[in-house]
Amino acid sequence: MSRVLFAAAEAAPFYKTGGLGDVSLALPKALIKDGVELRVVIPYYKKLFPEKYRTKIKELMYFQVQVGAKSKYCGIKTLTLDGVDYYLIDNEEYFGRDNIYGYWDDGERFAFFQLAICEMLEKINYIPNVIHCNDWHTAFIPVLLKDKYNWIDSYRHIKTVLTIHNIQFQGVYDPVILDSLFGIGMRTFDEGTVEFYGNVNFMKGGIYCADAVTTVSPSYAEEIQTPEFGESLDGILRDNSYKLQGIVNGIDTQIYDPATDPNIFSHYQVDDMNNKVKDKHDLQKSLGLPQVDVPIFAVVSRLTRQKGMDLLLDTLNDFLHKYDAQVIVLGTGDPDLEAGFRGYQEAFPNKFVAAIEFDVRLAQQIYAGSDVFVMPSAFEPCGLSQMMAMRYGSVPLVHSVGGLRDTVKPYNHFTGEGTGFGFNDYRSEVLGKMMGYAYNLYCDEPKAWQKIRFQGMKKDFGWQKSAQKYRQLYQELSD
Repeated sequence: MSRVLFAAAEAAPFYKTGGLGDVSLALPKALIKDGVELRVVIPYYKKLFPEKYRTKIKELMYFQVQVGAKSKYCGIKTLTLDGVDYYLIDNEEYFGRDNIYGYWDDGERFAFFQLAICEMLEKINYIPNVIHCNDWHTAFIPVLLKDKYNWIDSYRHIKTVLTIHNIQFQGVYDPVILDSLFGIGMRTFDEGTVEFYGNVNFMKGGIYCADAVTTVSPSYAEEIQTPEFGESLDGILRDNSYKLQGIVNGIDTQIYDPATDPNIFSHYQVDDMNNKVKDKHDLQKSLGLPQVDVPIFAVVSRLTRQKGMDLLLDTLNDFLHKYDAQVIVLGTGDPDLEAGFRGYQEAFPNKFVAAIEFDVRLAQQIYAGSDVFVMPSAFEPCGLSQMMAMRYGSVPLVHSVGGLRDTVKPYNHFTGEGTGFGFNDYRSEVLGKMMGYAYNLYCDEPKAWQKIRFQGMKKDFGWQKSAQKYRQLYQELSD
């Protein structure tokens, strides 16, 4: 059996900023259920840690970690939740902040985190067969194991997996950090392992030094090997394609279940959808929309250009004038996009709602009450919202890239197959036409609509299949 340490900068239910937090909750649980011996290590963001879990924390030990010439306190706390053992790396200076990311010293903060993980293994008496690293915040661990800690006998057999959740974020810093933070020489820089246009790139080092590299969908694994999506690492990824694969994320089907979700107004399931209409009318009422039977097009997203929100803004004027539909947008993001959506709410108060906020409960109510879930992302490594939407019977309409292509099968009018709608040509006119097509199908062909919705709700987006693929990968590396 593989012994795994899963390392990440965030993990729900303690804290999350996006998909990484969701994955760091659900994948370890699924792997343990599948028989993998696994523990999770995350930073202890003291100010952000939920009060209700604090009583479960136990103090394990503390020691000093050398960050370049500086000796820094490192506390190790432990906590067990839902059968998963967590290690929490504690340092008030680095992690006692109001947010997880966005600081001038993020490079130093996560350099400390990675050094602390390497330093703690012998001290806590947990030497894994595999360290599963996630994104740039832990991508330098494979480099450290090969360059700084290769003299430790018990570390030499440790294999590493690096999962790229979003290659846009790479951890790029001045080469001085190799000495001033990591306390290593320039060998990895001079050999090109971590060098990136004169800087040090955490992600590049991880790709070269990890024993296996994964992404969160098969299509994204192909896309990031091209200049269009590779963020200047496409050549490095092509060089390492022999150890690169895409394993699509899943969702926690116990949490995201319209039959039991405590956040939604009324419960329903695929074989009895009557209450979905109640959810729709209660959603309309709660947001001040007329309670009429028109299709609701919904967005739950960061309001950024990466998520295609500029494309959506460009379609709304024509769409809202032309069709008797309602549109709901929930999220926060770029100020100009937020302002644009607010403007439409003022212009179309009976047809458009801009909820510029982060509200988990409202998000679930939107999944349950909407008819079409719009995700026009410019790129999407995996995406979870489209799977959640299908689970609640909201039909996804997506730009067919990355994980959206892998999880949403476009509707075929002739065969009746499909779970949603997809478009390839990334232009606002095309998005608008696809939204119009979905509107007409909803209004004119209710039986076809019910079939699409049914086929989406019946899809299995749980973590079991993905966990089995990771378990197999761990086993191959450990043998």
